[in-house]
Amino acid sequence: MNNNTPKTDRALLLKSLKYFAYTVMLMFTAPIVIYQAFKNQGHPWYWPVLIVGLLLAVAAIVMGFYSLKTIMKSFFGSKTKKGSSVE
Repeated sequence: MNNNTPKTDRALLLKSLKYFAYTVMLMFTAPIVIYQAFKNQGHPWYWPVLIVGLLLAVAAIVMGFYSLKTIMKSFFGSKTKKGSSVE
């Protein structure tokens, strides 16, 4: 019985789950930092803390897409170029 379906790459799946854990951590950290910045608008560190919070929010979005991309790659394999044969 010949089964041509690709197997899940377990090492890549574990790597993607690690990235997803970083994503969840950033998803909780960014709003907390942004909230702290807005709570202390009169403080001289307002702008640096707000910028760090916004960078963490952007990093959460980027890491979310990257972790989803890595999960999909682990399940379905990487794309092959046209004309190349997989044996």
